[in-house]
Amino acid sequence: MQAILLAGGLGTRLRSVVSDRPKPMALIQEKPFMEYVTRELVRNGVTDIIFAVGYKGSMVEEHFKDGNAFGFRASYAYEETLLGTAGAIKNAGRYITEDCFFVLNADTFYQIDYTRLVRQQNEQKLDMALVLRRVPDVSRYGQAVLDENGILTGFNEKTEAARPGTINGGIYLMKRSLLDEIPEGKVSLENDRIPCWLLEGKRLGGFVNDGYFIDIGIPEAYFQFQKDVETGVVR
Repeated sequence: MQAILLAGGLGTRLRSVVSDRPKPMALIQEKPFMEYVTRELVRNGVTDIIFAVGYKGSMVEEHFKDGNAFGFRASYAYEETLLGTAGAIKNAGRYITEDCFFVLNADTFYQIDYTRLVRQQNEQKLDMALVLRRVPDVSRYGQAVLDENGILTGFNEKTEAARPGTINGGIYLMKRSLLDEIPEGKVSLENDRIPCWLLEGKRLGGFVNDGYFIDIGIPEAYFQFQKDVETGVVR
């Protein structure tokens, strides 16, 4: 299986504690955060990883090189300007050779059963399968909704009501054919492509996962992940 790791962001909210490197390369016990992410992918059967890189992206390539030392084959898709999530996927798409591929954010660590995502996509013939997660207050995010069969019926829905619900977890299994439907330039997957694909009747679905999740985009979360590694919550 192949995976695109989105690692092209500027990481401005983390600059106060990580200023010398891209956010996904922030050190956790002398290892870059992204190494924990790639090890999780390899453990789940991913053999090829395409790093979609921008700001100080050469640091990523200098660390992972061809990927052999980490158990995968590495490729690098550089962005000259910020392309957004869908634009970065489009840019990295030239390295995709399989019918389906994973996409995930390089600054988040989410423990899921990747085989379940593959199985659901195959059984329901989905154009895209994605992972949702439960939160105590969906008003802070855009709500994502699945029906009883696991088909996506709403995405990035704004609500002012403070109540529990499900939101996008940021892990996707995409059909290669969707690459042709992403325009060139700066495009958002979450705000543009997924809502459009829903309206167009594409088959999108997934499941809700309760596994460990963290986004190290802010200092508090970065320090929390350090603690979780030190105490064995994350291995």
